[in-house]
Amino acid sequence: MRFSLRPLLVRCALAIAMPLAACAAFTFATAATSGVAHAQQMPPGAKQPSEFPRVKLTAGMFVIDAAVAANDPDREQGLMYRTQLAPNEGMLFVFNENAVHCFWMKNTLIPLSIAFMRADGTVTDIDEMDAETTNNHCPRNNGVYALEMSKGWFTSKGIKPGMKIQGLPPQQ
Repeated sequence: MRFSLRPLLVRCALAIAMPLAACAAFTFATAATSGVAHAQQMPPGAKQPSEFPRVKLTAGMFVIDAAVAANDPDREQGLMYRTQLAPNEGMLFVFNENAVHCFWMKNTLIPLSIAFMRADGTVTDIDEMDAETTNNHCPRNNGVYALEMSKGWFTSKGIKPGMKIQGLPPQQ
């Protein structure tokens, strides 16, 4: 007698796949009707965007509304899980030491530009970062601040290395 597992495996696979497909369709339909697309849940313990302290910065004639990440947990979270930024909104990272501070985009859902700065606010490096990548983005120069904005923001405003960002809070 010959016994084949193939029909049984096909039936089991269909029994598992059908409910999963229905669940996926329901989830997609619910997300589409609720206006949520490609959003990740904030993990337990993560700060909501409104919970970060904020500062007004200026870059030339442009005013920036920046959330401030000045401690390890805030810097680690950064703009992770955010699905959008307002036109002149960003995040300012404040470090305790003058060093090369590298960034990556894991769990960051929106593409960003980053400007690295010295203690006096002088921009030393600007880099473009794609969403949800783990490539390192490191400045060529030491610094104590980094400012993340929507991708292309610095270029569109004519902000280049050598220019200064004003209104930076003191290092902690």
